[in-house]
Amino acid sequence: MSTPPAAAPRGTIAAYPLLTLTALLWAGNAVAGRWAPGHVSPQAITTLRWGVACAVLGVLSHRKVRAEWRLLRPHWLLILLMGGLGYTAFNSLFYAAGAYTSAVNLALFQGAIPVLVIVLNYAVLRAPVTWGQGLGVVVTLLGAALAATRGDVAVLRDLAFNRGDVLIFCACLLYAGYTVALPYRPNVSGLTFFTAMGGAAFVTSLPPLAVEWSLGRTIWPGPEGWALLLFVALGPSLAAQLCFMRGVELIGPNRAGLFVNLVPIFGAGLAVLLVGEPFGRTEALALALVLGGIVCAERLGRKPAGAADEAATRRRGRAGR
Repeated sequence: MSTPPAAAPRGTIAAYPLLTLTALLWAGNAVAGRWAPGHVSPQAITTLRWGVACAVLGVLSHRKVRAEWRLLRPHWLLILLMGGLGYTAFNSLFYAAGAYTSAVNLALFQGAIPVLVIVLNYAVLRAPVTWGQGLGVVVTLLGAALAATRGDVAVLRDLAFNRGDVLIFCACLLYAGYTVALPYRPNVSGLTFFTAMGGAAFVTSLPPLAVEWSLGRTIWPGPEGWALLLFVALGPSLAAQLCFMRGVELIGPNRAGLFVNLVPIFGAGLAVLLVGEPFGRTEALALALVLGGIVCAERLGRKPAGAADEAATRRRGRAGR
C-alpha cells in the first residue's frame, strides 16, 4: 500500500497567499507595461522603479543592513549577478521584446518559467522531480496557454517567432536561474538581502539607461508615467519580490515556480475589471487548469514525511528572521 502524501507543514501554507499575491502584482505589471509606451521609456522605467524601491528600502531596512553588513559583504558578486540578471536584465529584455512580439507570445513564454526552473534545478543541482510536479507543470502550462490564446487554436498555429521571442526566452531563462539560486542566498534577513539586491538592480540598470539616452530614445515620465512608475516600484518591484523570495524559502523553487502561471490568469481578470473584457467559459477553464495543476504538484508531488529539498531550503534560507 502506497504511503499517502505528507500533510503540508503549517509554515509552508503561508507560501500560497504570498505567491498568489506575487502573481497578481506581476499581472498588474504587465498591464502597466502596456500603458507605459508614450509615458515613459523602457530603460527609464527600469532604472526609476528600482530607484524608488531602493529609497523605500533604505528607510525600512537601514538598521538591519548595518547590523548584517559583515555577513552580506562576502557575497557581493552573487548579489550583483542575481540583481543584475534576475531583475535588471529580465526587465530590460522583457520591455525590449514587447516592441517585436505579440502579447500572446509574451504570455506563452512566461508560462515556460516553471519548466525552466525545474530543468535548471535538476541540471545544476540534481534536484529530483516527482511525477506529481511534472503533471502539475503540464496542467498549469496548458492553463496559461489557454488564457493567453483565449481558446483559439488558430493563434498557436499562426504564431510567427522573431527576435522578440528570443529576447523574452532569454529573459525567462535568467529569471528561472535567479529562482534556482534564491535558496543559496546569504544567511541574512530577507529585508537585508532584498535591499542589497535592489541596489544591485539599480546600479546595473544605469548602463542600459545611458545607452537609451545616447540614442535619443529616453522618455522621462510625466504625471501618468509617474503613477505607473510608483505602482511598479512599490508593487511588482518591492512587495512581489519580497513575497516571492519568502515563498521560495518556504516551499522551494520547483513548487513556487508553478505560481508564475497564475500571471496570465490574473492578467485576464484585470482586463475584465479595468478594460471591460468578457470573462467566459474559456477563461474559467484556464483558471481551473492552472489551479488544478498547482494542486497536483502540491498534493501528488510532495515526498512522504517532508521533502528533503524543502528541509534543505529552510536550512539555507533565513528570510524574515
